[in-house]
Amino acid sequence: MYYSNGNYEAFAHPQKPEGVDSKSAYLVGAGLASLSAACFLVRDGQMKGERIHILEELPLPGGACDGYEYADKGFVIRGGREMENHFECLWDLFRSIPSLETEGASVLDEYYWLNKKDPNYSLMRATVERGEDAHTDKKFTLSDKACMELMHLFFMKDEDLYDKKIEDVLDEEFFKSNFWLYWRTMFAFEEWHSALEMKLYIQRFIHHIGGLPDFTALKFTKYNQYESLILPMIKYLEANNVQFVYNTQVTNVLFDFKDGKKIARQIVCVRDGKEETIDLIEDDLVFVTNGSCTENSALGDDDQVPEFKKTPGEGGCWQLWKNIAAQDPAFGRPEKFCTQTELTNWESATVTTLDDRIPPYLQKICQRDPFSGKVVTGGIVTVKDSSWLMSWTINRQPHFKNQPGNQLVVWVYGLFTDRPGDFIKKPMRECTGYEITQEWLYHIGVPVDEIPEMARTSAHCVPCMMPYITAFFMPRTEGDRPKVVPEGCVNFAFLGQFADTVRDTVFTTEYSVRTAMEAVYTLLDVDRGVPEVFNSVYDVRCLLDATVKMMDGKKLTDMKVPFIAEILEKKLLKRIHGTVIEEMLERYHVI
Repeated sequence: MYYSNGNYEAFAHPQKPEGVDSKSAYLVGAGLASLSAACFLVRDGQMKGERIHILEELPLPGGACDGYEYADKGFVIRGGREMENHFECLWDLFRSIPSLETEGASVLDEYYWLNKKDPNYSLMRATVERGEDAHTDKKFTLSDKACMELMHLFFMKDEDLYDKKIEDVLDEEFFKSNFWLYWRTMFAFEEWHSALEMKLYIQRFIHHIGGLPDFTALKFTKYNQYESLILPMIKYLEANNVQFVYNTQVTNVLFDFKDGKKIARQIVCVRDGKEETIDLIEDDLVFVTNGSCTENSALGDDDQVPEFKKTPGEGGCWQLWKNIAAQDPAFGRPEKFCTQTELTNWESATVTTLDDRIPPYLQKICQRDPFSGKVVTGGIVTVKDSSWLMSWTINRQPHFKNQPGNQLVVWVYGLFTDRPGDFIKKPMRECTGYEITQEWLYHIGVPVDEIPEMARTSAHCVPCMMPYITAFFMPRTEGDRPKVVPEGCVNFAFLGQFADTVRDTVFTTEYSVRTAMEAVYTLLDVDRGVPEVFNSVYDVRCLLDATVKMMDGKKLTDMKVPFIAEILEKKLLKRIHGTVIEEMLERYHVI
């Protein structure tokens, strides 16, 4: 497996890998990473679908990319997917997945046309005082000191950030900035999360820094991620005769270790309550999604509090990884991620409006008609003065294909689940959907005396508690996450957010698809380059543009950092006068 960029290999079709017709594949889990791996096996590996087996614990596919209507609860979305144009592996895949709505088009075509005609941007990024504009005004409000700390973090080597927290490298002055407000609510970072992951995020998305305050950096699907992304993949795989085996929990993969090789020899699983084994040969490829951010999620409803399943490391995906990791150090250390649920949880809720009473309050804040079918909030609206640090968003409506035309589906989440609310004086994790709706209505400006009745009759709410939702942000060191294909493995690979690949960032759809592509290309020796992570971090234009925008337009010469001003004014500016360097610095407003 090797990396490439540019159109030369992006448009090429690989030749059929040698020996592929004698191989079979077993994929554990039916989330985005596993489904992507199956698609790459079919498209680029040219493996027959009948030889590809997807083993899924649940009765339906999708993993964390969900979006369902439960007969007894209503519409449910545990989260949303923020995407951008430089998810190179994701779009490489979806250019080949047929659209379910537009004949002759791919999912990428459909997505591209949608976001071209209806570009995303927010008109109200944050509120205070029950629905009033917080006037973040697209400013980052970083002090000179905070800018220098952020710059220092940006240039640090990965190994210097192993096991370090964000609060170990950035101080209170940074945490008071709008930058941190945007950052923590958009990506769900906490001060105790990994400084390394934060650095990787800044480097990965440096070309989008200017789009963080108003979400112009983002693009979204037409419907929920299940109907817009997962279902087209399922139809593609089913059309190619890929075998789906549901209600099957894989509990272990057993290995032989000899002559430096690690060979997966048996899959142990439980199907319909009975333990079964699948014997493997070297030609049988095994792909495992290790760990899960949505494992042990629990749903509530209007009158039911979702259970917080806080037993460390509990859940099928985690136990599977533990059982595999116990066999060899190269298989990672799951305990680094799954043993501190108090530090890795937050809660979301799906609110469905039922009549015309709530929408006017939403329209006042987002300044758009939520029933227009176009961009509504353009991303999350953060309630800056919320004790729960609540954020909420309305994507294009209808968010579900069978959603009634007079209803809106709203996604709400709280980063601090252990703090009493501002209207409901209880921690979010102890609240029913009815109580969460009341807290939300309070913060969007509904008159206090109308809140209880409106929450009861004008909306339904399904809360979802997720104990591991930010587990991949826990501080880590080399080897905690296993490589996509661990050293010595001949027929086995890890997939998803807890597998390790270079430069890319977890908690993204791109990461799931990238690990899948790298796994398939490595084990099948597909002779086509995996698109490298977009190289904006090496583009001086992006770096200059981001630097000035993070300083809210202030020029470097205006910074109250003596040595920078001295270098610029006394040395650099004189030497570059009349050159293209001076021209470039002026173009990006550095000088």
